Amino acid sequence: MNFLAHIYLSGENDLIKIGNFMADGIRGKQFEHFPEDVQKGIVLHRFIDTYTDSHDIFRQSTKRLHDKYHHYAGVIVDILYDHFLAKNWEKYSDEKLDRFVNRFYRALHENYSILTERTQDLMPTMIRENWLWSYHSVDGIQHILTQMDRRSKNQSKMQFATQELKEFYPEFEHEFGLFFEDIKQQANQKLLSL
Repeated sequence: MNFLAHIYLSGENDLIKIGNFMADGIRGKQFEHFPEDVQKGIVLHRFIDTYTDSHDIFRQSTKRLHDKYHHYAGVIVDILYDHFLAKNWEKYSDEKLDRFVNRFYRALHENYSILTERTQDLMPTMIRENWLWSYHSVDGIQHILTQMDRRSKNQSKMQFATQELKEFYPEFEHEFGLFFEDIKQQANQKLLSL
């Protein structure tokens, strides 16, 4: 799961959303100095990642990409699944996607002082290019994959993964739908236990 799904699976608490959003840059027990709800978001993020990586349906999606993209296959599927969440947003939320996204951006601004330096550095580009909204289109996914490929010095070849997205679009969308129903339940249960 990538940014949009992590934020969505965090429920309505802005601090849990923020913790979940910035968790990738926080190692080990470094999260213990954050406010309690941010800590919950970080723990939830780690749970979602572990659960996702070992899930049979997610692995089925990554197998389709493994020969060409190797260990980047999981990162690509995370992004593709965010595309299907954005595309089918009305199935999962009564709130419009653009409103959800803008509320999250506002929450980042309102809680700027507790964000990691990495998140503070990322924010201007993320908001200016409206990454969370851009997931809804294949062109938006193409842009995100190209940016990520640049970060790997073009070694990942992720910028080409929209070819597989287009070729296997119904398969990826079906797998996402099955997987997302499961992860929603698992994330809700985990949230209740935190």
